[in-house]
Amino acid sequence: MPQFAANLSLLYPELDFLDRFEAAARDGFTAVEFLFPYAYPAAELAARLQAHGLQQVLFNVSPGHWDAGERGLAALPGREAEFQASLHQALAYAAVLNCPRLHVMAGIMPADQEREALAPTYYQNLRWAAALAAQQGVELLIEPLNTRDTPRYFLNRQDHAHEILDAVNAPNLKVQMDLYHCQIVEGDVAMKLRKYLPTGRVSHIQIAGVPERQEPDSGELNYPYLLQLLDELGYAGWVGCEYRPRRGAQPGATSAGLRWLQTWK
Repeated sequence: MPQFAANLSLLYPELDFLDRFEAAARDGFTAVEFLFPYAYPAAELAARLQAHGLQQVLFNVSPGHWDAGERGLAALPGREAEFQASLHQALAYAAVLNCPRLHVMAGIMPADQEREALAPTYYQNLRWAAALAAQQGVELLIEPLNTRDTPRYFLNRQDHAHEILDAVNAPNLKVQMDLYHCQIVEGDVAMKLRKYLPTGRVSHIQIAGVPERQEPDSGELNYPYLLQLLDELGYAGWVGCEYRPRRGAQPGATSAGLRWLQTWK
């Protein structure tokens, strides 16, 4: 069975964010991920990790103005200085949290521009960012997002993500493969795992039920089969539990919903 990380941005929504570390450890998680740490001092987050025996395995570089709908800066011409500042900030947090990988969000394509016009900026930013991150021993990840939840996001497909890796040609640039997004956009998830995991270029996997993005014990995807396939393919990375508990913010909802994990173990 793969090793699972709790996504603290989505799980335990009834708790204050800083209290979610303890809750995850109590439920048996040894690793966590989340979207953004920047509202809290890095030292405070590191103290929570240490106090509860947790490893930080992933977080995102700042996406720009999230509340205004921005979903990354890396592919946006004219935002290069902001992107560079955000990467320096993320690497500083990664150093304190001892986090080995960062997700770099590409961004929403402007209404008057398409991928071909944005690609040179994206490639240039990724080359610069990967070189800087390599000095710290950090991997950078790119993630295809589905077009239903994030319309006009620059990157939607697994084959496109691997084409970008070919174009940028940086050893520490990898793919974050979210099976929820993959199913919505492409389907044929098992065959994509069989195709891409043996390349060694998928560094992190995330799961959620489809289509509701709830616990992975119902919906379109057969997760017991897919998780067994990860073992068969020798995947040694983390699997992030990036879903919304079906019982929402009711007290104990996340913990009760983790029966799927105990059953599959």
